[in-house]
Amino acid sequence: MSVIKIRFGVAILLLAGCFTSRAQVRQYSWQHLPQVSKPSFKKDTINILKYGAKADGITLNTTCINKAIAACSAKGGGVVLIPQGLWLTGPLVMKSNVNLHVSRAALLQFTDDKSQYKLVEGNYEGHAAVRNESPISGTDLTNIAITGEGIIDGHGEVWRAISKERLTEAEWKKLVASGGVVSENGKSWYPSESYVSGLKTPGAGVIGNGKTLKDNEPFKDFFRPNMLVLTNCKKVLLQGVTLQNSPAWDIHTLLCEDLTVQNARVRNPWNAQNGDGIDVESCRNVLIEGSTFDAGDDGICIKSGRDEEGRKRGKPTENVIVRDNVVYRAHGGFVIGSEMSGGARNIFVSNCTFIGTDIGLRFKTTRGRGGVVENIFIKNISMRDIAHEAILFDMYYGGKSPGEDDNVNDQAVVPVTEATPSFRKFYVDNVVCNGAEKALMIRGLPEMGIKDIHIENSTFKTVKGADVIEAQGVFLKNIHLESKETSPLINVQNSNNITFNHITYGGTQLLFKISGKKSQQIKLLNTDASKAKNKVEFGSGAAENALTGLK
Repeated sequence: MSVIKIRFGVAILLLAGCFTSRAQVRQYSWQHLPQVSKPSFKKDTINILKYGAKADGITLNTTCINKAIAACSAKGGGVVLIPQGLWLTGPLVMKSNVNLHVSRAALLQFTDDKSQYKLVEGNYEGHAAVRNESPISGTDLTNIAITGEGIIDGHGEVWRAISKERLTEAEWKKLVASGGVVSENGKSWYPSESYVSGLKTPGAGVIGNGKTLKDNEPFKDFFRPNMLVLTNCKKVLLQGVTLQNSPAWDIHTLLCEDLTVQNARVRNPWNAQNGDGIDVESCRNVLIEGSTFDAGDDGICIKSGRDEEGRKRGKPTENVIVRDNVVYRAHGGFVIGSEMSGGARNIFVSNCTFIGTDIGLRFKTTRGRGGVVENIFIKNISMRDIAHEAILFDMYYGGKSPGEDDNVNDQAVVPVTEATPSFRKFYVDNVVCNGAEKALMIRGLPEMGIKDIHIENSTFKTVKGADVIEAQGVFLKNIHLESKETSPLINVQNSNNITFNHITYGGTQLLFKISGKKSQQIKLLNTDASKAKNKVEFGSGAAENALTGLK
């Protein structure tokens, strides 16, 4: 064999070894979590007082603070200090290598003067869109942070519409007396005529329809900004601060890498329209830990773009650790979707508590989204007073799913395309829920069932039990269901390869209801069915041999 051939062979082996090594690194697990790099900063500190800022609650300090940030970055970075006091400001723009430090007892208050926020081309709910400039923003930056124990307030109440039913009578009267516009039916309040014009104009704010920013000026108030928006930034740290009262989403990170959120507090009123806590969109290498979220919409949410636009971007949110967090009164505690068209993978959620959220663990999508959500690992979750489902997988978000009576076999088959979403490979362990409408809802599409769902070692005290609809490969092991309504306790519809292993329960009227011709290979293991008044009921074409192991 020639020397050239030997060297070529060695090179091939080395290259193969390199690929193998990379593949092994990407096989994350609880024992091998993703790594997230943090920024580091020079100790040099610039106090905003040096640039003429005044903490009188009247002076607009926008120029002073932005000058301090720019000067700090120009000198190689460091800390920009917001000392104790009430600092009124307009939009702030972050720069590379800057740590914006908001001191304990400092209140960075964004102005309610909407003219201070110019219209920009931004992104909202997964689409490129016209928005008002965010109170804090940064694009294409490296090594940035917002730290301290102070408060950042977005003055969101002047931007948001609200329904009368979400306020007390006294709150409603005070709001109406402050100005704005009341809807014709008297049930909603809008901040201004500009907001109402945008609401009534189809396509308002859409980018790519041939209209300019100037064309959207008549609808300016309608384009509520997210409070903190960071786009395409690397090595980002949010630590210790309170971010509250946002016009829309509180924190939105888009296409960022190496993002750390530690010991932060994110607060929006419970009735804040689109008042999400944090939305992590198309980001990689993310750590969210030790933080508290009190939101008007979803609490901690994973996204990756919407529909065709998101699929073209093709950037999943991946390599994410969410641990030791508390979520109050959000629409969902931990959420993926519904704008997940770029996919999501390698996500690890542990040691979190959800109190008073609408849903605990919420995974949502719909036809047209596309995207694959997979390799989701969740353990040690505590929940109390959940309004609806403790755990929800729903592929009919924003749409109407077929009812059992008329569409249980769903003969109108929809073809699978790139716009068909997919949920698969979820591993959930040790969930305890005390109080919810329903323990579990899995609802897939007839053309794309939800697959490979593993839920173990969990206890649910709820009104209703579990629904498994249009799913394949669902494994429930060591599950206790303490439910008030038990006819049935477990409903299986058009699903196959479903295993129930060691299911315990309280007094039950009907243990299983199985329906649909596609319901097959349902196994019951290590479960005492004799405690149920009625064990199983079959309907809508389900064969009686679909369930085995019933004793």
